[in-house]
Amino acid sequence: MNFELIPFSILATVLIIGAAWDLRFHKIPNWLTFPAAGLAIAYHTSMNGFSGFFFSLEGMIAGIAILLPFYLLGGMGAGDVKLLGAVGGLLGPRGVFLAFLFTALVGGIYALLLLASHGYLKKTILRYGIIAETFVLSRNIIYIPPAASEGKPRLWYGLAISLGTFLSIGFGSHIL
Repeated sequence: MNFELIPFSILATVLIIGAAWDLRFHKIPNWLTFPAAGLAIAYHTSMNGFSGFFFSLEGMIAGIAILLPFYLLGGMGAGDVKLLGAVGGLLGPRGVFLAFLFTALVGGIYALLLLASHGYLKKTILRYGIIAETFVLSRNIIYIPPAASEGKPRLWYGLAISLGTFLSIGFGSHIL
């Protein structure tokens, strides 16, 4: 990706603050994501007129749309969704999709490490193995919730979004 200094500076600042704030306070604030989205639209509009405006708007909508189902299912907070929307405003629709792919990869590895560090990985693999076996035998998906004794380790997805976005910028041009 050919990335200019101004949008990269905005993006890097937002991602670093977002990750740090999420780690410290367990949320990503609106005072960070809303101005970032506004700056994204203003920058792209000033550089490319209406096409820049729509580039940024489509990226924001794509970023929000990608994570919205996970938020609605209770898998993440609204701040994570808005952060990826702001990322989309700066990177556009193609860029935010690539950032999401890298974020999903980072988030998956992060979740596995978190489960392993809390001693839940083996139990989780066994549970999902039983779910898969039940599906193969009966063609029905029967979810087996974790035992009450299993805690729910906290995954700070703002960190995954930040790392995934940086990786997508660094390696993205080699993939697409």
